[in-house]
Amino acid sequence: MNFTNFSNKYWQSRNQPLVYRHRTALDFFIESLRDKGIKGVGADFSRTAIEKCKKKGLEVYLLDVGQKNIPIENNSFDYVVMLDVLEHLLCPEELLLEAKRISKKYLIISVPNFSSLPARVQMAMGRVPENNKKNKGHAFWFNYSVLKALLKDHDLNILELKVNTFWETKPIIGKLFRRLALWRPSLFALSFVVKVKK
Repeated sequence: MNFTNFSNKYWQSRNQPLVYRHRTALDFFIESLRDKGIKGVGADFSRTAIEKCKKKGLEVYLLDVGQKNIPIENNSFDYVVMLDVLEHLLCPEELLLEAKRISKKYLIISVPNFSSLPARVQMAMGRVPENNKKNKGHAFWFNYSVLKALLKDHDLNILELKVNTFWETKPIIGKLFRRLALWRPSLFALSFVVKVKK
């Protein structure tokens, strides 16, 4: 099954929950969008996802993110936002370069952490970690070191990193794990959201 078919099947049976990575990415720029009256435009390669968005009144377009040249002019958008996208591609650098090209200045990217402590424990117990199961459609596995290296290789600078971690809602242990997640993100973070500058 190719990835487009996988994605269409995925969206037929569910709606995208608003998870930490999405909420955090929105926090980076949503207020400036409102204050400046900036319009947002969405794109996806799943016809099913596009239909769901259009029913909600959103402006979205079908876009093959695997193609080398996205039919959008250079420097078209103030922000290019890719939430849970890069990990689904065999060659994420191709889309990253296109996102850089069409962005005037900033990118916001979220990816799950494939080498978090819970994933390592699951592997040590002989289980496939949750993010690595085939029903997720993940083709490229990120941790913070991999993400940083990919961005650095393409002259993209991380301005801000936000992470979430396990037990972060617990009063004392949550505070500890939030600090650990910023200290050693590839081990203690569950996902990363970065604001990046060209």
